[in-house]
Amino acid sequence: MATTLGTSSQAKSGGRDYDMSLWYDSRWYKFGLITMLAVAIFWIWYQRTFAYSHGMDSMEPEFEKVWMGLWRVHMIVMPIFALVTWGWIWKTRDTKEQLDNLDPKLEIKRYFYWLMWLGVYLFGVYWGGSFFTEQDASWHQVIIRDTSFTPSHVVVFYGSFPMYIVCGVASYLYAMTRLPLYARGTSFPLVMAIAGPLMILPNVGLNEWGHAFWFMEELFSAPLHWGFVILGWSGLFAGGIAAQIITRYSNLTDVVWNGQSKVILNNRIVAEPVNR
Repeated sequence: MATTLGTSSQAKSGGRDYDMSLWYDSRWYKFGLITMLAVAIFWIWYQRTFAYSHGMDSMEPEFEKVWMGLWRVHMIVMPIFALVTWGWIWKTRDTKEQLDNLDPKLEIKRYFYWLMWLGVYLFGVYWGGSFFTEQDASWHQVIIRDTSFTPSHVVVFYGSFPMYIVCGVASYLYAMTRLPLYARGTSFPLVMAIAGPLMILPNVGLNEWGHAFWFMEELFSAPLHWGFVILGWSGLFAGGIAAQIITRYSNLTDVVWNGQSKVILNNRIVAEPVNR
């Protein structure tokens, strides 16, 4: 996502007396959402097509080909997705000096792009933490598992979860490398909004251990599942992020349009690192 502050010879577009491209390009946001939706639709189609015909017995050769084949694809694609995305954000990061002297208008633009990152991340959390998770619970209520790599697990644990985790970490890296407020310290709401859903994936290991050696029933109220609920609640920290963004926008607009001193941009609403 480009973040340079450009100019346009045509300031009027679609009847407006200003050029929105000076602030954001929504095509990147649409691209992210549509791509994630397309992947989710593919997973749904794949499950509806092959789950009952090739996903009931893990000892069948077709299971190895259809479902473990999809698992191997996930094990290749998701790490590449993470390395490319995180690597690009880190490679193109600003230096501390650049962030200290960042133009307020450019910072406003970067917040728009950061909101796009967060929007795509939250869209991914919906698919992983709601749709495919509920689908997984429904599957195991009616189908006896003979492996941890069930048709629902291959999609939710090894596809959907890694997909939103990559987007979440990317959102965190974007804020830490391009937004002065978050580069100066640590935002507790931001860390929790990213780390909570991320930790659902390690919790999967505990869940599978329990189902393998403790009991097989899919009881929603079992302590084995409490971690999913508690970590899922961390998404509520998005409210704290919203409060920080609104406060920062208020200060930035005061500087850009109301002639306020840039001194107000040095106020910290995130925890400053402690030097020992």
